Amino acid sequence: MGIGSVDVVANDSGGAVAQLLAVHAPARVRSLLLTNCDVETNSPPPALLPVIELSKSGRYADEWLVPWVNDHGLARSEKGLGGMTYADPTHPTDEAIDLYLEPLVRTPERKRLIEAYAIALERNALAGTADALGRCAAPVRVIWGDADPIFSAQSPAWLDRLFPRSRGVRHLADAKLFFPEERPALIAEEALALWRQP
Repeated sequence: MGIGSVDVVANDSGGAVAQLLAVHAPARVRSLLLTNCDVETNSPPPALLPVIELSKSGRYADEWLVPWVNDHGLARSEKGLGGMTYADPTHPTDEAIDLYLEPLVRTPERKRLIEAYAIALERNALAGTADALGRCAAPVRVIWGDADPIFSAQSPAWLDRLFPRSRGVRHLADAKLFFPEERPALIAEEALALWRQP
């Protein structure tokens, strides 16, 4: 596409991908804005282990995702995707549930693919990356939802210490994993501030 370098904004497992990009193609990363995500010392997070184990037995899609697709109220409950990852109890919307989850369980083949993806997360893809990330020349900003039950509360400080050009951590006391979807204006504000700094 002719794109030489990019400003990367990443969340969840995308944060791991962003870090790997910074390791394997450092010249391509102009800046990093990371929200709740994997770090080398917490990948996969313990909260993901039940998903991995259910996927190994071919039960994750049918026991977790299909019920959420069939019952949007359950998906938004404390035991559902919504309660685990959104602060606003009206999220995800019906439209979002259909858009995000229904394609994953539409066919037996797709169910097996999402389970294969979950199983692949068992291996720590960030293992051994700390030295390279510690040489990252890109400015980095971390925004962390502190109410997230999935990713470790120690991870934002670890990222802040790791990156030599860290621009610090902004903590959001009441935010969970998918807060960037709930607060896009905040992400835009932080990204613009990061891009304007020398």
